Amino acid sequence: MRMRMKMLVVLWTLLQVSQQVSELERSEGDLFVLLPCQHHILEPDNTTVVWVRQDLRPSTVHWREPGGDKLEDQNELYRGRTSMKEDALETGDLSLNLRHLQLSDSGTYTCTVRTSRGGQQNLNDVDLQVKEQYHPWWPGVVLLVLLVLVLVLSGGLMYQFRHHFMPGYKTDVEVDSGVESVLLPCRTTLDLPESVKVEWKNRDKNKIHVFKKNSGQSKEQLMFYRDRTEMKEDLLRSGDLSLTLKHPTRADTDIYTCTAYSRRRTVQVKKKVKLKVKVPQVEVESGAESVLLSCQTTVHLTEDTKVEWRDSDNWLVHSVLNGSDQLQKQDWFYRNRTMMDKDMLRTGDLSLTLMNPTDRDEDTFTCTVYNREGDILMKKQIQLKVQDFQVEVEEGAESAVLPFRTTSELLTDTKLMWWRYSPGPVMRVSEYPPQRLKHQSRSRTRVNEDCLRTGDLSLTLTHLTDEDFGSYRCGVYKKGKLLMWTTVHLKAKGRVQVQSQTEDMRSRSVSVEMTPLMTQMEDG
Repeated sequence: MRMRMKMLVVLWTLLQVSQQVSELERSEGDLFVLLPCQHHILEPDNTTVVWVRQDLRPSTVHWREPGGDKLEDQNELYRGRTSMKEDALETGDLSLNLRHLQLSDSGTYTCTVRTSRGGQQNLNDVDLQVKEQYHPWWPGVVLLVLLVLVLVLSGGLMYQFRHHFMPGYKTDVEVDSGVESVLLPCRTTLDLPESVKVEWKNRDKNKIHVFKKNSGQSKEQLMFYRDRTEMKEDLLRSGDLSLTLKHPTRADTDIYTCTAYSRRRTVQVKKKVKLKVKVPQVEVESGAESVLLSCQTTVHLTEDTKVEWRDSDNWLVHSVLNGSDQLQKQDWFYRNRTMMDKDMLRTGDLSLTLMNPTDRDEDTFTCTVYNREGDILMKKQIQLKVQDFQVEVEEGAESAVLPFRTTSELLTDTKLMWWRYSPGPVMRVSEYPPQRLKHQSRSRTRVNEDCLRTGDLSLTLTHLTDEDFGSYRCGVYKKGKLLMWTTVHLKAKGRVQVQSQTEDMRSRSVSVEMTPLMTQMEDG
């Protein structure tokens, strides 16, 4: 019975790959949005709940443990804007309240439960889209009429005011990830007094940069922007209040406001700039031999240059110093799966080759170049999308191979399970080490006996029938924790495929029926 219970826990963990996906749409400026997550927690005193957004670095949006919130590693963009119910762990209502919505909040949020024993369970994803605020047309018409009246009555004042900003610069700025810096423009022809104070703030009114003559940078500046912002020293003379933001990443996508105040806090200049940082995307099929994350630089690289690749959780993927790999602190998941050009210091090619990509590798990766002093010379992000693998066989084929390969170093003391989830009912088709399966296809499936040694976890299906076509998933787990997985769709050439079998499981809501699998395990 104990073994059966362990298998149930393992299977439940595996099936969390198909967790629920909710879609929410809100407008920028909305006061709040509730990201739903409900789950009965058996041991509240030994459980931690983490909300993450994998495309950010750091990825933590909110962290709740038995003693309360733990927000030291929270992404700066969410500082002071997230909360959960005080009794969340006791009631099972793990929903996240996100306040003062901004455009950069758009993304996929994952609610994860972790136990003190090392277990982890992804409960559900929430896809939040924050749209630009919609303004009805009729208030605009009324406002236009009033504006015309004001122009007629105060033409002289308006004539003078129109000279306060210099023409010829954009308020919408787009840059590619990897640029050295981006300029957020704000220029005026006003004669600024010596006592003027200029503040740059983001959409959430956090201070990005503060200028005041003969004063240092404000301590209120967010750590996220520390040492990455600067303004011209002669701005009082030139009227150029533009802000330079160094090494922008996707997390810098936001709406920024430049405001100049007089000594009495009277607003003299106010300008908004919308910044979008574009991150290139690379797509690869799960099961491919490798994928190249391209990164080229024109920065002069010396022998003491350090290059680091990290994932969105800040885990080290690959590191090079003095032209040699430095992998002592490399995260175990990437061991023996990464490679960089040995001649990178001469060529400037900092691309990373990631071998045997699986569904778990879908992430945003960041390449950072440092000089000897630790200063950042370049930073570029690449988003990796891992597509489900498609296997097509001829009608009447005798067999099919569902591929899944990884490095053998990751497979020490692990187990794997293949199961078919569509069309239903969900059923196990193969396990390693082998278990007695009740399902009728058990004698028609084969995984190599030395699969954990070679890293070839592929499944061979023989004597194919119409019932064998559909969607399969293989999970590798260790001590009940899911390490990696892949998804393979098997179909016959020329046959019209049912959409539910080919649709990307990460982009839609999926509810896997547990009863058939639980029954099989009890019987086994």
